[in-house]
Amino acid sequence: MSGTAHPDPLVEIMTALRERVMGVHDIVLSTGDGLLVAADAATVHPESVAALSAATLSLGQRLAHEADGGALRDVTTRCAGRHVLIQAVGERALLTVLGDEGLDLGMLHLHLPATVDDLVRILDHDVPSKTA
Repeated sequence: MSGTAHPDPLVEIMTALRERVMGVHDIVLSTGDGLLVAADAATVHPESVAALSAATLSLGQRLAHEADGGALRDVTTRCAGRHVLIQAVGERALLTVLGDEGLDLGMLHLHLPATVDDLVRILDHDVPSKTA
């Protein structure tokens, strides 16, 4: 994160989620095609997480479609000592939350909808209006 005098509101939202949910370590916001938008991350390479998350979410969406499971809500990966949750943020972004094995998934799922709404509101505000 940069040392600017004006913190990025996207990072502030991600930091607030990390501080509210026990076990969250890193959060990465990226575009649907895997480009880094913002990160609150100290233990991972945000650009790599952004690219891998986009690929993972895409595969999850395809699998949900093939399984006739309806719209994909999220993709969660549990591994030895880590959790990775990837959540769509509107139509053009995704949020990746990384936590340790003590991650409080219940609290994460409780706070995630409001966090996503806040991120969408900011991202939609930054999109230039289309008047053609």
